[in-house]
Amino acid sequence: MNRTIFISGVVLGTLAVILGAFAAHGLERLLPQEAIDTFETGVRYQMYHALLLLVLGTIKQFPETRKKWIFYMLLSGIALFSFSIYFLATNTLTDFDFKTIGFVTPIGGALLIIGWVLLGIGGLRHLD
Repeated sequence: MNRTIFISGVVLGTLAVILGAFAAHGLERLLPQEAIDTFETGVRYQMYHALLLLVLGTIKQFPETRKKWIFYMLLSGIALFSFSIYFLATNTLTDFDFKTIGFVTPIGGALLIIGWVLLGIGGLRHLD
């Protein structure tokens, strides 16, 4: 599981860099600055949590079940929070109205918070 968590962190971190560059250089002529700022918020949160996955993948003291729960919360949270923000920020570029899926953004945020809380509880229980 550590390897899966670590590789997920690497992939999501790499993707955050790519998406950040895309926002800065590929979207600047297509979207207003407010939409680019929104997109970059998704990138920032994705990178924060990719880094957290890298750390989680190296913590040996946590039981595997706790790590799995944290991993699933963070992965689901990134998918729902950051990716919904990407779609919402680029809404004007497609025919589909991504505002209809906007309700998943706070759900993703809640999952990220749950992941952090589980990490904190795990740290208090299993780290010296």
